[in-house]
Amino acid sequence: MKKTLEFPELLRLIDERSTAFHTVVASAPSLDVPVPSCPGWTLFDLAQHVGVGRRKAAAIVAAGPADAPPDKSAWDDGTGAPREREALLAWLTESIDLLASTLREAGPERGCWTWWGDSQSPQTSGGVARHQVQEVAMHTYDAQLTLGAPQPLPDEVAFDGVEEFLFTCCATDVAWPHEPAAVAYHAAEGRSLHLRLSPEGAQAVHVRTPDAGVDQDPPDGSVWGTASDLVLLFYGRIPLDSLKVDGDRRIFEQLIAWDPSA
Repeated sequence: MKKTLEFPELLRLIDERSTAFHTVVASAPSLDVPVPSCPGWTLFDLAQHVGVGRRKAAAIVAAGPADAPPDKSAWDDGTGAPREREALLAWLTESIDLLASTLREAGPERGCWTWWGDSQSPQTSGGVARHQVQEVAMHTYDAQLTLGAPQPLPDEVAFDGVEEFLFTCCATDVAWPHEPAAVAYHAAEGRSLHLRLSPEGAQAVHVRTPDAGVDQDPPDGSVWGTASDLVLLFYGRIPLDSLKVDGDRRIFEQLIAWDPSA
């Protein structure tokens, strides 16, 4: 499986996952059904979050290089999503179309503000597009779960999502508050990465094999699963117990509890 998704592929996957989300909202017996993976939210709340979030991402990309996100008025007029289903679906489509057209106009290299400033992911429209694939895919899973029919993340989305999460959401220069350690994540489809944790922060690296001429210290703990299961674990949709864990389980529990922004 190809290891890096090109910008047009990212745009295609945003559209595909958005269409899948739209389909769930259109077929739901009620918009008031609770979302199990988002406590306190109904399906309507989830749909509103998806639409507003895409509008915010579009405004951030459109603003270009900046030290902070644009004012909320640039992406939220305060009215929220319409509650009537057909109007809500049209509003969702408009939200996704706005994000897609903004990303296409920007191209992959335009600089912009991102919340992951100290991570290993670029602060560019391409970096935003890559993360947006994962956000829309995860909320599509939430919507499917709400109707009792969750599906694994599509192969392309999940395979790229393992690296994207570690590079974007885990990598940081904030000091790891526990003993230095390294953990490994192994996707059955062939992607393996280490996350190194130290007083210098957290750094994700691809696992290199001995036959490549590079020695790599064994990790203190490892998790094995499909790429979809790993990404669902990362985002807290499935528990650690649902995957195979070797080594020091405590480190993974510390990682789950760690908030570098606190």
